Amino acid sequence: MKRTLATLTFTALISATLGLGVAHADEDQRYEHFKGQPAKNLDQALFNLANFNAKLEEIMAKDELTANDMATIHQLSYTLENALQRLDEEVDTMQEVLEEVHLASESMDYETVKKQGKVYLESTGKIVKK
Repeated sequence: MKRTLATLTFTALISATLGLGVAHADEDQRYEHFKGQPAKNLDQALFNLANFNAKLEEIMAKDELTANDMATIHQLSYTLENALQRLDEEVDTMQEVLEEVHLASESMDYETVKKQGKVYLESTGKIVKK
């Protein structure tokens, strides 16, 4: 596999700056050396998304990006990916709960509508601006 000078430079920068090895596969390189901050629940995912988006936005506001900026963006992306994955899982759960509310409303199941409606509103309230 041929490597371009830019690829070699980026690889060297990542390795030297962060002291970690680089894993790659096929022609498209995928650097797999960060885990990022975890997102164990919706609140943590939203916190990480807000904070790491702010960091990314600060870097992206520059007129030109440096190799260090690229390495930082690369590292930030792992935490952002974790947050988005958790958010996706949480939204799936919200959809399931809303479906329970929907079906319960059709069958006049007041208890389920009240109980699951509250769960739904509490969880979506964390992602909907009022």
